[in-house]
Amino acid sequence: MSKPYRCPNCKTNRTRFNMISQVPQPVKLNPQSGEIVEQYSNDQLEPFHLPYKGPELKIQCAACGLVEDEKTFAKFGES
Repeated sequence: MSKPYRCPNCKTNRTRFNMISQVPQPVKLNPQSGEIVEQYSNDQLEPFHLPYKGPELKIQCAACGLVEDEKTFAKFGES
């Protein structure tokens, strides 16, 4: 985080944020019970199990609660 942030929702917050690290865990669930049947590593997924391709970091505005990708807050912080 070496860029200034600004909340695109409340438009005033430039200093208070929560950084949320996303750690995906690929799993296979039982369709009836919802229990985890199998856990995978990212290099051992089944053919129909796509790997997570979302952002590693999300940002939450600590003033209004908006949660978005880091790029959204950084881009709004440029102006």
